[in-house]
Amino acid sequence: MENKKVLLGMSGGVDSSVSALLLKEQGYEVIGTTLELFVGSSCCNKDTYIDAKNVCNSIRIPHFIYDYKKEFRKHVIDDFISCYSNCKTPNPCIECNKYMKFGFMWEKAKELGCDYIATGHYAKTEYSEKYKRWVLKKSNAGKKDQSYVLWNIPKELIGHVLFPLAEFEDKDEIRKIAKEHNLKVANKPDSEDICFVPDGDYKKFLEKNSNIKPKQGNIVNSKGEILGEHTGLYNYTIGQRKGLGISYKVPLFVLGFNKTRNEVIVGEEKELYKKEITVTDINLLLVDEIKDWMEVEVKTRYSSKVAKAKIKQEANNIKVVFEEPQRAMTPGQSAVFYIGDIVLGGGKIE
Repeated sequence: MENKKVLLGMSGGVDSSVSALLLKEQGYEVIGTTLELFVGSSCCNKDTYIDAKNVCNSIRIPHFIYDYKKEFRKHVIDDFISCYSNCKTPNPCIECNKYMKFGFMWEKAKELGCDYIATGHYAKTEYSEKYKRWVLKKSNAGKKDQSYVLWNIPKELIGHVLFPLAEFEDKDEIRKIAKEHNLKVANKPDSEDICFVPDGDYKKFLEKNSNIKPKQGNIVNSKGEILGEHTGLYNYTIGQRKGLGISYKVPLFVLGFNKTRNEVIVGEEKELYKKEITVTDINLLLVDEIKDWMEVEVKTRYSSKVAKAKIKQEANNIKVVFEEPQRAMTPGQSAVFYIGDIVLGGGKIE
């Protein structure tokens, strides 16, 4: 008989709470868990634990809290700090998914005798006859689809992951189910911020939790002409226009950084567009390697649309050549490759 025991990650929000309901209705033996990651964060505080436990009590499933603060510091926060130290812009959710939810939580699931783990992400897994393997796909949720932040999960795990919200198109449907089952979290607002920076002030977080401190330097154009002064490289992101403190004949945007010279490089908007990038730290889900040029669609940030491109693997990197130049592609962010609705894989923009 199939083992239908599943460990569900619960944040105390409506998505993971409704996921618990749906899994139970589908006949799974569900265990709820909340990972303790960072004290005072939006996804693991006293209210989170109480909300998750209350939902589990109301639908009669067990709930456990596991302490992974040390591991979260090492794999997520230290990476966040390291990226900003090296003039890159991180996406901590992607690291958290790889190491915490689909790493340590999977290890815990196996300890508990579970064959599956589940989360409230809007994504889909299914077995593909064409590729003869389990694949990660976009969900039906359109703009809310979260396959972009899941490219970094281990490919051998995909067949053991359940996404109960895969077929839903709208968050209102999820809230409706929660209301029908009298779940108190039905109207709980979504958390939009980085969980360990709940006030949204990542600069203050960096100053408080690392040796990154304000250090003035020059703002220069691509010819090296000094146009103004900056307050510390970590205070700026590629594509930024406001807050530069420079009056110039045309609008100026941040193009990049020279860490060695402690300079912010600015230029006109047309200079933000690039046709080629290199992607490192790659994780391929659909194939084991890319031998020849391959036509794909690429997403270079969570909120951006996909763009047509061709990609080719060069040792441990992937070269991406876009059909049309793309705006403000940012080192440290992820480039995720799609074939139709299927996630081919992804990596970090160099």
